[in-house]
Amino acid sequence: MKKEDVKYDCSYFQGHIPCKPNKQFDVQCDDCSHYDNTKSSIKKLDTKELILKEIYKICNFSNLVSKKESTTEVANKTKILFIKLGAIGDVIRTTPLLERYKKEFGDCHFSWITHSPQVLPKEQVDLVYKWNESSVSFLAHQNFDIAINLDKDKEACMFLALVNSKKKFGFIWQDGHINTATDQAEHKLITGIFDHISKKNTKNYLEEIFEICHFDFNGEEYQINLHQDLSNAWSKRLDELAGDKIIIGLNTGCGLRWKTRLWPKKYWINLINELEKQGYFCLLMGGKDEDKMNRFYAKETNATYLGTFSLEEFIAITNNTDIIVTPVSMMMHIALALSKQLMLFHNIFNVNEFELYNRGVIIEPTSGCDCYFGNTCSRKKSCMEDISVQDVLVNIAMLNRNLKKE
Repeated sequence: MKKEDVKYDCSYFQGHIPCKPNKQFDVQCDDCSHYDNTKSSIKKLDTKELILKEIYKICNFSNLVSKKESTTEVANKTKILFIKLGAIGDVIRTTPLLERYKKEFGDCHFSWITHSPQVLPKEQVDLVYKWNESSVSFLAHQNFDIAINLDKDKEACMFLALVNSKKKFGFIWQDGHINTATDQAEHKLITGIFDHISKKNTKNYLEEIFEICHFDFNGEEYQINLHQDLSNAWSKRLDELAGDKIIIGLNTGCGLRWKTRLWPKKYWINLINELEKQGYFCLLMGGKDEDKMNRFYAKETNATYLGTFSLEEFIAITNNTDIIVTPVSMMMHIALALSKQLMLFHNIFNVNEFELYNRGVIIEPTSGCDCYFGNTCSRKKSCMEDISVQDVLVNIAMLNRNLKKE
């Protein structure tokens, strides 16, 4: 399947995710009996004014700023714009491109527009913009040497079409639908539209996005915004609590949406009890969605739960752990950015997607998983119950040995 074969005018076509017939019946455009163009998704936007107006409509921006903004000139530097709006983990795992662009072009001036500005490394990214009316309007009138969009959402693709740049990479709004700025983005476009193609993918996410930018991935590392003063304060606090024990961060959830990724509660309790016996300091971690669950685990075990925190503090706390145990979530990307030993629960994705930099291990259900990118389980018994506490303990012991080698 090539991008030319995709029926972009189909009523079911979404662009950033597989369509309903593909998910339900495993069909693709060239053999699909569900094709329907009565409500075509094609939207021709022939002028920058129309593109900007459509972005404002999609994002429910209140005031269309029509005045011409002044341009910001940067002398003798390659001006590069990244468009990566969300989710937070995906923003973090895009940051290895910063290192590569510096290697290729030397002195660069990076701008980045996103929903999650707080995670971007301030010492590496010159200008960080929150996705809103004023940022979109301002950047639309700036000039760049290179602009990269790695999101497939309509507004991001339209924004790449809108900005002034000598070269554009990634996903763009063209011919009335999501398209590729160069042919190197076609692989990532097609794997995002058709599940059966995605399942066969053997490239990790970093190889894919580097390919989009016409590079080979050579192990460039994640980067993240770490507040060192917060990290130092938490270092003192956790030293008081844990003493000389190895601190193992147990990130017990992954938000309310992805219940298919959750490990059973009784397994978490048994794991905590075993880790405590082995002398680990167990620190329960998560966001507001995991607060109730973590309070339950703290009550049922001797694990420590400190509550919920801002993203900046969450990163600082994670920086003071030794090992992280987590399902696929934002936490895995924070842990990788902070060079932590990582044990990752995985079930509903293509396992080839993940690059752990030889600092982690992925553990999967022995029976496989039928819920590819799904948030509801089709089985009576969740595949996550296949992952035993003993298997997790064995992998944590291996990560502990890795710590001693560092």
